[in-house]
Amino acid sequence: MASIGSDCSSLCGIPSSSSLPSSQKQWRSAISGISFRRDSFFWEKNCVRSGNRPSFRAVFMKEGLAAAAAEGKNASRNLNNGNGVTPLKPLEERGDAMAISGKNDSEPTVSITVVGASGDLAKKKIYPALFALFYEGCLPEHFTIFGYARSKMTDAELRTMVSKTLTCRIDKRENCNDKMKQFLERCFYHSGQYDSVDNFAELDKKLKEQEGGRLSNRLFYLSIPPNVFINAVKCASLSASSSNGWTRVIVEKPFGRDSESSAALTRGLKKYLKEDQIFRIDHYLGKELVENLSVLRFSNLIFEPLWSRQYIRNVQLIFSEDFGTEGRGGYFDSYGIIRDIMQNHLLQILALFAMETPVSLDAEDIRNEKVKVLRSMRPLQLDDVVIGQYKSHSKGGITHPGYLDDKTVPKGSLTPTFAAAALFIDNARWDGVPFLMKAGKALHSKRAEIRVQFRHVPGNLYRKSFGTDLDRATNELVIRVQPDEAIYLKINNKIPGLGMRLDRSNLNLHYAARYSNEIPDAYERLLLDAIEGERRLFIRSDELNAAWALFTPLLKEIEEKKIVPELYPYGSRGPVGAHYLAAKYKVRWGDLSAEH
Repeated sequence: MASIGSDCSSLCGIPSSSSLPSSQKQWRSAISGISFRRDSFFWEKNCVRSGNRPSFRAVFMKEGLAAAAAEGKNASRNLNNGNGVTPLKPLEERGDAMAISGKNDSEPTVSITVVGASGDLAKKKIYPALFALFYEGCLPEHFTIFGYARSKMTDAELRTMVSKTLTCRIDKRENCNDKMKQFLERCFYHSGQYDSVDNFAELDKKLKEQEGGRLSNRLFYLSIPPNVFINAVKCASLSASSSNGWTRVIVEKPFGRDSESSAALTRGLKKYLKEDQIFRIDHYLGKELVENLSVLRFSNLIFEPLWSRQYIRNVQLIFSEDFGTEGRGGYFDSYGIIRDIMQNHLLQILALFAMETPVSLDAEDIRNEKVKVLRSMRPLQLDDVVIGQYKSHSKGGITHPGYLDDKTVPKGSLTPTFAAAALFIDNARWDGVPFLMKAGKALHSKRAEIRVQFRHVPGNLYRKSFGTDLDRATNELVIRVQPDEAIYLKINNKIPGLGMRLDRSNLNLHYAARYSNEIPDAYERLLLDAIEGERRLFIRSDELNAAWALFTPLLKEIEEKKIVPELYPYGSRGPVGAHYLAAKYKVRWGDLSAEH
């Protein structure tokens, strides 16, 4: 849902209150709080630097204002669904300030509560992302940020903690210190237990003080361990949900360890939330190059006809880190690289890459196509998977510890720090095309990329110029998600001169060279989408179920059979078995070619 703010009258062509009869004033007052469906019309947002308020332009779609107004009768609803809390009445039946024109009826406020505010994720990602949005003028005029955690802390102490992670990276020419001061003045803290209804009720009182009687919209970000998700949601639902606006909850991964635990978590959340209030965040979907996938494919005629088994030989999704767990192995050991990276980040990218053309850019249409891809995928077989674990290695006089040398890792752990897998989509478009995934820690480089290797040219006239290695003549599209974002296409080209010599060249779109603006952090985009009610980059429950259905049987087999991971040296290119897996399908890993 996208809420109409105080600028609705000018944007939507509604006359000002002063020029309206009394009955129409009441109608205008009521409509200012309505949540409009995105298929009725959408907002084109332009965050501007001058002032804290986003600049919006209303663009009307098929159903128009009348349909949206009709929906307003049922737009306002309570956070809970059949759990003992009375739903809100439609606007025209309510007696509060929003029903008949009141002082603050056209001035909604957004209250953002970071649950787990003292943790690393909140300090390093969430607060800096919120500050960047504020700095760019993308947050509403009226907003408040509350930190909530078990740690005892004052507002001043929270602000001191948060200020250490805020940066002026966006535009150093402007006075960032003033912006930082203004932002920190909007930040508050409340200490409480995650399972305490009373503590959340106290938070609710503080939120209402800051909201000042305005239309209250509330966003809760659960930056806490998954074992307390449901308790926190229950308490927020019963004690701190909005009484006259929307309430949304962002849930961080992991979303369970397997199909059973994931389903249990979903059932627990849905006791207190409706599906459209749950925003399951996978920050990789907020990466600039991942979001650009559909633009690249669906708005460029040259790519869509090639996007199938007829022209694509294989697709590689590669994630590598050049560091290990480094004292943080306790959390990682309970999940491993398959659950931590493959089942969510890489599989989500695969679904976006391989989906059919959606009916529209509406969130549900896109997510419907992603689910179809996941449900079409062949169950993973152990023979198509290689797992590894990094060991100690000395290089350049520096000794890097192995995974088992980390004191936070249980002795003798078999948890993989590397995995490679071959996946297949059994549908007409992708039948027989191997999708190769690879993810690992303590490897030779840090990267995340998609590599699309095309088929050989039939009867290539220049095959003699490439010798027997026809793979050297294969066109390849590379989408480098991070670092140093880029999209480049490898082509064969004649070297200038009198002879006929060919080489492989890149048609390169290097983002840093092409665009002057800095690429926003993924959390900035996802937080802004959650505030605006845009669900396109968040994971739906049936999508999550389909993803776990693919990996759960494999994970159980690995753990029940106690498969021993292949060891590989810290800083190497990973286990040798990964090369054999690729060779099984006549593929070479693109990130291990001579160019790297």
